[in-house]
Amino acid sequence: MMITTKLALQLFEETATYYIHELDQFSLEQLRQKPSDNEWSIGQMLVHLISSALDMQLRNIDQCLMPSEDPMVPRTEKNEVGVAIFSQGSFPPIRIHVPPSPQYTPEQPESKEQLIQGLYTVIQRMNDIEPTLEKVTKQNIVSHPRFGGLCAEEWFLLVEMHYRHHLLQLDRLKQGLVREAI
Repeated sequence: MMITTKLALQLFEETATYYIHELDQFSLEQLRQKPSDNEWSIGQMLVHLISSALDMQLRNIDQCLMPSEDPMVPRTEKNEVGVAIFSQGSFPPIRIHVPPSPQYTPEQPESKEQLIQGLYTVIQRMNDIEPTLEKVTKQNIVSHPRFGGLCAEEWFLLVEMHYRHHLLQLDRLKQGLVREAI
């Protein structure tokens, strides 16, 4: 069962604020520390969350808000994976490993302030968008590379699920930092 966008916004804000508070305990050096060559640092994970929200998920909501009348734009439905994710209300608690690549691997953060400002920007955009969602038809969809066609509300819910999903990675990366310090 899908949660309301108001509840998703509240949960998202709690998770994003948690990430902001977590930053207090790390130096920039720790935020850039990678457990291995093919894993991300905490900072890269946060850059990923910020950029995927701003450059993909929220941008796709904007596209759903202003649909194309072009008949050449394919209208794909949500696929089985997408249906499962939304019926569960979360990603499965498994690691998703994508091989390092220039187009997918996030840059290391330049500063803590960059991360804090980015998270606050996403919070603000989510707050701005949420009230507009009830007026949008679910017929306006933009395709997700893994889940198929999603409407604006589903893209919005996806931001919350994505931020929550990466809490597992944050815990794992923090444990690695503790072991390193001993």
